Amino acid sequence: MHAITIPEPGGPEALVWAEAPDPEPGQGEVLVEVAASAVNRADVLQRQGFYDPPPGASPYPGLECSGRIVSVGSGVSGWSVGDEVCALLSGGGYAERVVVPAGQLLPVPQGVDLITAAALPEVTCTVWSNVFMVAHLRPGETLLAHGGASGIGTMAIQLGKAVGARVAVTAGGPEKLARCAELGADILIDYREQDFVEELRKATDGAGADVILDIIGAKYLDRNVRALAVNGRLAVIGLQGGVKGELNLGVLLGKRGAVTATSLRARSLHEKTAIVAAVREHVWPLIEVGAVKPVVDRALPMPEAAEAHRILESGAHVGKVLLVAPAWQR
Repeated sequence: MHAITIPEPGGPEALVWAEAPDPEPGQGEVLVEVAASAVNRADVLQRQGFYDPPPGASPYPGLECSGRIVSVGSGVSGWSVGDEVCALLSGGGYAERVVVPAGQLLPVPQGVDLITAAALPEVTCTVWSNVFMVAHLRPGETLLAHGGASGIGTMAIQLGKAVGARVAVTAGGPEKLARCAELGADILIDYREQDFVEELRKATDGAGADVILDIIGAKYLDRNVRALAVNGRLAVIGLQGGVKGELNLGVLLGKRGAVTATSLRARSLHEKTAIVAAVREHVWPLIEVGAVKPVVDRALPMPEAAEAHRILESGAHVGKVLLVAPAWQR
């Protein structure tokens, strides 16, 4: 098979389409012929040499994929050769074949084509696990999603609205905010021109956000805590704005707030299986009735992964950027 390899860390040009050994499924695993994968910030960090795959994971980037099962390992039930699936991965999505633990497989939702399904596993698992399983967003509460036009943000808007929450977003510029509004966002904040703490205070009559989903990290830590409502929950899932920030415990204490920080890739197989099962139970029905949809900015041939990384790093996208394997290009 072929895969996107990283002979040496570096810029987008470090991504090289090359021959690679065919993987073989082990106990409890299946082998998937990859139709498409999607580009995530973690892939960029891996390319730069800052985010190695977990022990035992594929060395190739790619945290999700869609495709067709071509082989089933021992001990696997409920899945068969020929099934069309999408999957949450620890790595290896940028390849023509990838081995997947059976517990991290999802059926392609009704109404979604196989290529587009590659946009779903990572964002649905990330948003559902953090906003609902950890932060327990409830109907009638206010969710603030930073990076509302990103893959994570576009899914957070839709899932927040689907459960009856009010959704605020930050995004850069009127065009991205307009796309967020189309997806259902109620409160639109241009982080380039506006102070999200003040804008959120105005929009909520001073209450603030019950849940904040944050991809920025240190740069926003103090302001996020100030933007929380009483009993608010801050879920940090990204570090685009740095890793070290100052936390005012007095403000957090006064709000009886909570701060959590999680990553999905490094979680145990047991944890990922539980998250995938919850997504299949709660999110897949919403997708199949059209209440939630994948948001895809564009799809490029997988050998052009370098260009896809440039697009992601430039911020010139809304939703997900996909990579389509050569055998599946239309």
